[in-house]
Amino acid sequence: MQFGRYLEEFTVGDVYKHWPGKTITQAEDILFCAITQNQHPLHSDDNYAAAATPHGKAMVVGNLVYSIVLGQSVPDVSGRAIANLEIESLKHANPTFHGDTIYSETEVLEVRESRSKPDRGIVSVRTIGYKQDGTVVCEFTRKVLIPKRGDGPESFPGRPEPKV
Repeated sequence: MQFGRYLEEFTVGDVYKHWPGKTITQAEDILFCAITQNQHPLHSDDNYAAAATPHGKAMVVGNLVYSIVLGQSVPDVSGRAIANLEIESLKHANPTFHGDTIYSETEVLEVRESRSKPDRGIVSVRTIGYKQDGTVVCEFTRKVLIPKRGDGPESFPGRPEPKV
């Protein structure tokens, strides 16, 4: 299986349906909040969430949802990237709750060669993340700097060969 694409392999309008999905547990959400020092009780206190929110239950922190959706796109979009250049927009469209499974897909919006370096180009994509019922929970657009075929590594540097 290929990991990432070269510039020539992107076509405007292509849609990559990333696989597999990811079910988010409460423990993962609390760990992510601890790592990022987000102490809002909306993510860890079910009693607070039931009493103080219209949803009535704890929600997954949006940055974890975004991180999962972005990560799901790496094998199809940025696995060979030289750099992620920018996130142009990020929208948390609907809440995600503990136990929800996130799926994602990416549409290629624009492909162009670099104006300054002939060995690479810029790919603009829109990625959406959605729950098991199809409800969109996260969407963002980004630009990725991608090498042209023959100008990036054909294999992955640092991967050892087995000694038999």
